[in-house]
Amino acid sequence: MTNSEVSKNKLNLKYPASWWRNMWREGLPSGNGKIGASVYGGVREETILLNHNKLWHLGHKDTLPDVGHTLAETRKLMLEGKYLDASWHLTNKVKESGYATTLASRLPLGDIKLSMPCSGAFRKYNRCVDMETGEVTVRWEDSEIMYERRLFVSRENDVVVYEVSSPEGAVEGEFWFNLHQTDDPDSLAVYKELEKTLEVRTDGSYLYYAATNDDGKDFGAVLRVIESDGRITAQNGSIQFAEVNKVLALVKVFTNGDREQEWIRLQNELSSMDQTYEQLLASHLIEHQRLFFSATLNLYGEQDHLSNEELLLHAYDGEAPTSLVEKMWAYGRYLFISGTASDGMPFEMYGLWAGDYKLTWCHNMANENVQMMYWHAMAGGLSEMVPALVHYYESMMDDFKDNAKKLFGCRGIYIPAGTTPGNGVPNQIVPVIMNWTSAAGWLARHYYEYYLYTGDKEFLLEKVLPFMRQVAKFYEDFLDTDENGQIRYYPSVSPENTPLNFMPEDRKPLAHPMPTTINATMDLAILKELLTHLIRGSQEVGAYADEIGKWTNLLERIPAYQINEDGALREWMHPDFDDRYEHRHLSHIYPIFPGQEFTRELSPELFDAFETAVKKRLIGAQSGWSLAHMAAVYARLGDGSRAVECLDILSRSCLLNNFFTLHNDWRNMGVCMDMIEAPIQLDASMGWVNAVQEMLLYVSSWLVKLLPAVPDKWKKGEFTGLCFTTGTISLSWDKQIGKFQANLVATRETKLTLKLPEWFNKYSFSGSGVSIVSSTFGKGYYDLNMKAGQSLVITATDADMFE
Repeated sequence: MTNSEVSKNKLNLKYPASWWRNMWREGLPSGNGKIGASVYGGVREETILLNHNKLWHLGHKDTLPDVGHTLAETRKLMLEGKYLDASWHLTNKVKESGYATTLASRLPLGDIKLSMPCSGAFRKYNRCVDMETGEVTVRWEDSEIMYERRLFVSRENDVVVYEVSSPEGAVEGEFWFNLHQTDDPDSLAVYKELEKTLEVRTDGSYLYYAATNDDGKDFGAVLRVIESDGRITAQNGSIQFAEVNKVLALVKVFTNGDREQEWIRLQNELSSMDQTYEQLLASHLIEHQRLFFSATLNLYGEQDHLSNEELLLHAYDGEAPTSLVEKMWAYGRYLFISGTASDGMPFEMYGLWAGDYKLTWCHNMANENVQMMYWHAMAGGLSEMVPALVHYYESMMDDFKDNAKKLFGCRGIYIPAGTTPGNGVPNQIVPVIMNWTSAAGWLARHYYEYYLYTGDKEFLLEKVLPFMRQVAKFYEDFLDTDENGQIRYYPSVSPENTPLNFMPEDRKPLAHPMPTTINATMDLAILKELLTHLIRGSQEVGAYADEIGKWTNLLERIPAYQINEDGALREWMHPDFDDRYEHRHLSHIYPIFPGQEFTRELSPELFDAFETAVKKRLIGAQSGWSLAHMAAVYARLGDGSRAVECLDILSRSCLLNNFFTLHNDWRNMGVCMDMIEAPIQLDASMGWVNAVQEMLLYVSSWLVKLLPAVPDKWKKGEFTGLCFTTGTISLSWDKQIGKFQANLVATRETKLTLKLPEWFNKYSFSGSGVSIVSSTFGKGYYDLNMKAGQSLVITATDADMFE
């Protein structure tokens, strides 16, 4: 590997995509937030899988029956102790009506195919994604001649740019388009139907491709081949090139139209593009690098020169190399900015690189997964991407209101856990999903957090508060009161767990045997958070003054959290339900993560109960995403060593060689839950980003902690561009030589408590006009006041370190 190929922001692989059959799982990704391209890396025959964020199929939306009367019936059964009957009551009534909504799945747009002759066996193979540029490169040597293919998806021109070259010899090959091949027997019928509509044409240097979706609309692409020398010929649905040192292919796609009209439009757009690869790349980089470098991280890993495969081998020995941790942080951000856009669709489980027609969990799942993919964005300097999430759910508000009325007889909104574009009605007709009513409240956290970080009061007034008010209306009608006047929340679900005393006695695997309970801790925590934010936000802009009293009354009647006989926080705040530790979700830990209701500073005893509950979770019941979640929880607990250990386990159980994360290990290694399929779930990639950031920075509206959970092995590091709610932070540390420097810049008026690392006995502060005084919380805590534009520099040296 040459020096130019070595970079902490490059992923280098020594193998092409090699997964048996479904090779798309190990493709290398590029994208512009709307179009995704995945490169397999084959030498003789290359495949580039294309996706578009608006291309879906197979969904069906039914009319939801009005079964709102079942809420009272379900509650009656629960109060009689008939929990299993109650659990299925609503679900069965919906099923009996014949209701049959199904969620859509990603529809791969197609494959660009390229074949090139091989005169000898390949040598010096390298496949690389450069996160700084968005380029995927494949290099190899054949008969002592070097070949290179480079690809990126342009943000500026909305085009896939692909160059094939050799500095040492003539290049020849052939381009064509294919429907994306399937290796899934259940998808063969879908593929065959699409194949009937497939059409490929050539005209000079242009290649045209289209097929028809199940809604009767065409999708497809146009490819233009440009060469500076040599010759191009078109025949039999392909374009051949020969005797060239360099050939450029430009590809534009369409998703919903008439093929003849779209082909003409795209050809006209491509015909006017006369830039070189380097010129197109330069215009693309302006936006790509602005996003990618909005934050940076350097943990001074010493193994940046290793390939992905080599880094994974080190991880399999027990610890993920620090270089792998750094690369995964950068890679998660790279996937995020490549897979979503502020004016596009939210980031999804497979990003823009899905490779089959009926994919497992290929939807937006809001009982953990959607939220995990956005946890990192605000503190990571990518707040501008969050409105895509807001606009997505806003577009289905009519469905959500209908759901609340027809399922529960309530005003406001009910958001089903799973949705796809334009389909916001219930679809997973099982109790664990149907009886869980907190998706809207959990999503509201992201709405409000966007306001906290941006200070956009217009957005608060027009988007955030109206949404939260609809959630509150549902709660007002849905919530019941017990004999003591406290809130009784039922049916209530702690995703996706079943109380221990309702598990089958034979212990045979059974998904969600009885999840429907009373007063699941998470439901009450989300209710409390929603009402708190709604009251606070309304007061800030003078909205809904006549409703604040009603919300305050609800807030005051939420029961206190409970601790079990093990000293752990109870997952269900009702005596009929026993805690079950063998589960991947950590839903009841919500008040400390992702919520911020408690800190150790304010509630040390209760905080200890949360910590005990986390430590009792069994590792064999985990999944890829839950390990990322657990890492973030341990960071909130201040335990950096346990946090990074979770990432170590994730890296040797649920990480592919292209660093895509999986739901579970498929190899029976005893690390996480058993499931043969092991679907790709990039929520864990985003969760990794967040977990690392949680170790470096804790942020709430009133408290900021610098380096709150740095593991011992991170002796040295620096970051730039991470954010607190009213400003940005850049920081460097070196524990070996005793050095610390932080620079805080206020973008708005700032008033908060700052917690500094306990490594140093004293710190020095400099900042004109900044007020910083010792806090009543004790040593290491400071009360900080800054005006917009002011900066504060904090330093400490070896002379200030504790012995």
